[in-house]
Amino acid sequence: MPVYCVSYDLTQLGRNYAGLHDELKRSGAWWHHLGTTWLVHTSEAAEQLSMRLRRSLDDNDSLLVIKVGRDYAGWLPQKAWEWIEKQLQ
Repeated sequence: MPVYCVSYDLTQLGRNYAGLHDELKRSGAWWHHLGTTWLVHTSEAAEQLSMRLRRSLDDNDSLLVIKVGRDYAGWLPQKAWEWIEKQLQ
């Protein structure tokens, strides 16, 4: 199963986006440490995941769903790197 990086920009101040977070958590295994970025391990294709999440967004919000590969880097807690490595096996 692929791991996707899901990143979004929500523009409605004061709107409750709990539905989006619930949908992300329903995706299977997930990791969330950065404000508007989630990693999701799911059997869905990127388009399917995007369409499902899109239902929880407003028309002027932005959403990016992109497959995570083996070439990655960053500054994250060790637990994050362990999660990523485990899901990519």
